[in-house]
Amino acid sequence: MKKAIYIATIEENCGKTIITLGLLRMLLGKTAKVGYFRPVIEDYEEGKKDTHIEMVISYFDLDIKYEDAYAITKSKLIKKKNNGKLGEVVDLIIEKYKQLEDRFDFVLVEGTSFTGEGTVIELDMNVLIAKNLGIPTIIVGSGEGKTLEELIDNLNLAYNSFKVKEVEVLAVIANKVQPENLELVTTGLQKSLPESILVNSIPLIGSLNNPTMQEIVEVLNAKVLFGQEYLNNQVSSYSIGAMQLCNYLLHLKENNLIITPGDRADIILGALQANESANYPTVSGIVLTGNIIPEDSILKLIEGLSSVVPIITVEGGTYHIANQIGNIKSKIYANNIQKIETSINTFDKYVDLDVLIDKFNAFKAEGMTPKMFQYNMVKRAKAHRKHIVLPEGNDERIIIAASRLLAMDVVDISIIGNKKQIESKVAELGLDFDFSKVPIINPIESENYEDYVNTYYELRKAKNVTLAMARDLMEDVSYFGTMMVYKGHADGMVSGAAHTTQHTILPALQFIKTKPNSSVVSSVFFMCLEDRVSVFGDCAINPNPTAEQLAEIAISSADSSIAFGIEPKIAMLSYSSGSSGKGDEVDKVRTATEIVKQKRPDLKIEGPIQYDAAVDLEVGQSKMPNSEVAGRASVLIFPDLNTGNNTYKAVQRETGALAIGPMLQGLNKPVNDLSRGCTVDDIINTVVITAIQAQGL
Repeated sequence: MKKAIYIATIEENCGKTIITLGLLRMLLGKTAKVGYFRPVIEDYEEGKKDTHIEMVISYFDLDIKYEDAYAITKSKLIKKKNNGKLGEVVDLIIEKYKQLEDRFDFVLVEGTSFTGEGTVIELDMNVLIAKNLGIPTIIVGSGEGKTLEELIDNLNLAYNSFKVKEVEVLAVIANKVQPENLELVTTGLQKSLPESILVNSIPLIGSLNNPTMQEIVEVLNAKVLFGQEYLNNQVSSYSIGAMQLCNYLLHLKENNLIITPGDRADIILGALQANESANYPTVSGIVLTGNIIPEDSILKLIEGLSSVVPIITVEGGTYHIANQIGNIKSKIYANNIQKIETSINTFDKYVDLDVLIDKFNAFKAEGMTPKMFQYNMVKRAKAHRKHIVLPEGNDERIIIAASRLLAMDVVDISIIGNKKQIESKVAELGLDFDFSKVPIINPIESENYEDYVNTYYELRKAKNVTLAMARDLMEDVSYFGTMMVYKGHADGMVSGAAHTTQHTILPALQFIKTKPNSSVVSSVFFMCLEDRVSVFGDCAINPNPTAEQLAEIAISSADSSIAFGIEPKIAMLSYSSGSSGKGDEVDKVRTATEIVKQKRPDLKIEGPIQYDAAVDLEVGQSKMPNSEVAGRASVLIFPDLNTGNNTYKAVQRETGALAIGPMLQGLNKPVNDLSRGCTVDDIINTVVITAIQAQGL
């Protein structure tokens, strides 16, 4: 299983760069191929790039293109969210992340930076992204300007925000803590957080907090007059050169930035001399305000000095510029090796690396979000392309779905119907539809019609089917489409938008038949809830299965769950939990559970169990405290069709869950049934799962 970690902060200027750089250095020492990804980045000027991404890729020489290292800018995200299209953003982030996951053994994902517009949604956005990527999190908070109680409360709030969405938190790191308070902060956090969470505190490092002259140049849009090679000088303090030189020199501090009007030659030259003198502190640079350039004689004098600190000129008054400089938040650039190495050394010194590595290795993702499930489905369908036939070509929804499937380029499609009518409907709907890629088949005009008739006759003549009857039935789109699958001219069929369930599956039962190890055809729905995907079976086919049939449905549903990347934890549902309940229906479920345990001891199963105990961890632990399934069930098997069908529809309507299916189980080749009330998205999803089923044959 590929590994990844998500670094999340709780506010602006938490100093997560220390964590990013330290983790990358650690990971590159342990793992051959490490990737880096930022789902959301700050907006940048046209023609420029995100300096943080460039710094990480450049310093560690990562094999990643810049455009592959992020998904979307913050302004575009906000626009999408305001237009109700946040789901599209999540889809894009998953797609970009998965491309890196396929290439690397470990991916470090760095969350947003809480700057500019949209900071109010950033914590929720980070939780949403980590949840949908299915990766654990390290939470970073800043102690700068906070009391102990405020820091602990803020980090606890962030921790709870992730845990309530079932995102695993591996570590909580308090950064920028006053050195004398390190132990106090660590102890306070350990008392308020679970023992399983790694807690570390990192002191405030002045050299990392201080801006460089390079940053000041960029923020002020300044022009560099001298000292271009010294722009990495760090600025620990700044002062305004407004008094006489003899008095001003008394106020100089180490790594001082001097801000003075450009016509104050005395301050400029005095500062340069002070920088050379062993009796005065080092000067980081000089900012000349008012867009005033010193006279040529002064410039010539400066040019002749053996060494010069950066001297820059800016527009704007002295005090306005001083305020701008005071508001600069330091960043780390690719060419500032000193800051990068200080960050890495600080991380190594204050974070328990061995404990963190152990937590990485022990982490195992549980559950799957709907977005990740849908992404994985499409990816799998594309990996081994299959051919699906849609027999109901005269239905508008089928035509629209086919158009979108063509655009997705996920499967090959054949449509059964009247070509002229379909062409007319495509034109009426204004669809982009490439007919050269989609055969439109009229059964009676097909070159395979006679072969299909004779094949069906041979298969069913023992059931008193005549050749004339076979000819009539092969004009029916469901029979013709099913025969395409039987003969290998299509890999699967999706129907039911305009036909009953019986009309769709009866031909499959007649001649595709069940698998050798199956005695019953059943169905499952993939219920895409807000934060997980559950498998519901059987909600569409079997009215009142026996205990033996119920056991087979459970096993088939578990295998379907595995096939689609969901770890099966089977709950055999009833109106009673455990051994307390009595009655024929409870006994049937209890017997079915025992049959599954005997046939498939590898499966985790609990039954009988009530729905709330199956899906709610608190209720499950209360009713069945020693169960591996209670509260964690991913496969829910209903005792009869009445219960299953009503439950899936109730969950779908009341929670807004997406129900993908029904997907039929037990047939030799995949044929799947649609509801007559299906949407275009339902059709697309069912086509995709049918294609994946066909891959397993």
